[in-house]
Amino acid sequence: MSHSTLVKRKFGHRARLALSPAEVLKTDDQAHAARTMWNLLHAWWQMTPKEKRTLANADAAIRQARQDIDFLAALPAQAAQAVLKTYFRAWKNCWEGRADAPNFKGRFRTVMSVDIPQGRDLNITRVHHRWGMVNIPKVGRVRFRWTKDLPVGRRAGVENRITGARLIKDALGWRIAFRVQTLDAKPDPHQGPDAGIDVGVTVPLALSNGETYEHGEWLTEKEKARLLHLEQRAARRKRHRRPGERTSRRLHRTYDQIAGLRAKAKRRALDWQHRTTTAIARTYGTVVVEALTLTNMVKSARGTIEEPGKNVAQKAGLNRSICQEAWGRTVTMLAYKTARLGGTLRKVPAPGTSRRRSACGFTTLGSRESQAVFVCKNTGLRLVGQRRPQRGPERPAPVPDGPRARPGCREGSRQAREARQARCREVSRNLPASVGRNLPASVGRALQSERIASASNVTPTARTTEATRNASCAISRLTPAARSARSCESRHAPHPLRADTANAHNSWSTRSTPGSPMTFIRSPVRSSPYA
Repeated sequence: MSHSTLVKRKFGHRARLALSPAEVLKTDDQAHAARTMWNLLHAWWQMTPKEKRTLANADAAIRQARQDIDFLAALPAQAAQAVLKTYFRAWKNCWEGRADAPNFKGRFRTVMSVDIPQGRDLNITRVHHRWGMVNIPKVGRVRFRWTKDLPVGRRAGVENRITGARLIKDALGWRIAFRVQTLDAKPDPHQGPDAGIDVGVTVPLALSNGETYEHGEWLTEKEKARLLHLEQRAARRKRHRRPGERTSRRLHRTYDQIAGLRAKAKRRALDWQHRTTTAIARTYGTVVVEALTLTNMVKSARGTIEEPGKNVAQKAGLNRSICQEAWGRTVTMLAYKTARLGGTLRKVPAPGTSRRRSACGFTTLGSRESQAVFVCKNTGLRLVGQRRPQRGPERPAPVPDGPRARPGCREGSRQAREARQARCREVSRNLPASVGRNLPASVGRALQSERIASASNVTPTARTTEATRNASCAISRLTPAARSARSCESRHAPHPLRADTANAHNSWSTRSTPGSPMTFIRSPVRSSPYA
C-alpha cells in the first residue's frame, strides 16, 4: 500500500481506572492543585497590564507560586505547564469568537481533571486481556480497563503512538482519556444514498426518507422519583444551613447521589447517540444537517427590568429539552464517523428551510401556518409537516382540506368521544359470550341492545338507555368491594382476553376462584429506559 493512500487520524479513548483509596486521594490533590493554578493564573491576568500578559511572564508567575504555596507541589511540573497552555488557548478561542471569556473555576461546579501532556511518561503495558498498566506521575503504576487495542509496545511507532492522556473524574470514579495518533488507510468513497436530518425535541432525529430515530425517557419512573426525592432532600438541608456554615457530609453525600443519577441518564443518552449515529454513518454516503446556532436558541427569555420577557417559564422548559437532546454532540459524532467511513457531512443554512417545499423548491412567507400545518403557496397542497428533514422540506402525506380537530376544542372532543364509542361498540360486538356471564343481568341486556343497534346501524333506543341507567344504579348500590370488582370487570371487558390465552401474555396474570369473576392483575415488567 502506497503512502499516499494513508491518512493520519487522531482520536481519543477513555478507560476506567482501578485506583486504591490512597491513589484516589493523590489524584484528587492533583486535580485541586490544577484548579487552584487556573484560578491563580486568572487572577494574575486580571491584575497584570495588557503589555505584560505574555507567556514568559505567566510561566515565571506559576513557578513562583509553586515555590510559595506548598500544596501546589502535588501537581507535576508538566501538568502545570499544560494548565498554562490551556488557559492561553481559552483566551485565543474567546478572541476568535469560538467561546466565552475564561473565568474562575469553582470547587464543586468544575469537572476535576489532570493533564499528562507527554505520552512517553505513561509507559503503557498490557498485563491481561482485560487489564493494562499505566504510569501516572506522582501516583505510580495503576491498572486500567483494556477495552480497545492501543498502539503500545511493538505496535507503537512514529506515526502510531499515544501522544498524551488526561485524567477525568466523573460520578463513577476516575477515568483516563488517551490521545491516540494512528496512520490508517484512506477509506473509499461511501456509495450510500443521501439523507437530510432534522433534529427536534418530540422526534429527536427525522430523516428525509421518512425514517425516524426516537428514544424514551433516560430514567425509569422509580429513578425519576428517586431523583426528585434526593433533590427535595438537598433543598431542605440547604435551607436549614446557616449562612457561612460549611456544607455537611450528609449534604455532600446527597449531592453525589444526585450526580450519580444524572450521570446514568447521560450515559444512556450517549449510548443511544453512538448507536444511532453509527447506523446513519454506515447507511448514508452524504448526510445534510442544519447549521444551527444553539447558543442563541437556548438563550433565556427573561428580558430586562425595563422590558421584561414573556413566557419565561415555557422558554426555560424548551431550553432544557433542547439541552437534553444534545444536538451539537450528535452532529459532532456524525462528522467524525462519516469521515472515517468515507462519507460526507454537510451543513446548510437554517433560515427558510421550514418554509420551503422540496418537491417544487418554492419558498414564501406564510406557507407555514403553524408548527404542524404547511401549505404550499405554489401548488396549494396542504401538508402535515411536523417532521422536516434539512435536505429540504419532506414530502409528507397530504391531508384533506377542512377544519382540523385541535386539542381542547369542543368539536375535537365530540369527534374523539364518538370515535371511542364506535370502538367500544365494535369490541363489544366481537366479545365472546363468556365475558358477560359475570356481569349483572341489566348490563348484559344493555350490551345486547347495543349490539343489536350497532348491527342495524340505528341509534340505541330509549329502552337501551333506560337499561343502561338501571345497570348504573344497580352498580352504585353495591358495596365498595363489589363495586371495585365490577369496575375491574368493566375495565377489562373491552379487551379480547380469554382465560386460556391470558397466561401466555408476558405482562398479565389471571386469578380466578370458584364462584367469583376472573380478575386480571398487572404484574410489574422491567422495560428498557430508552426502548
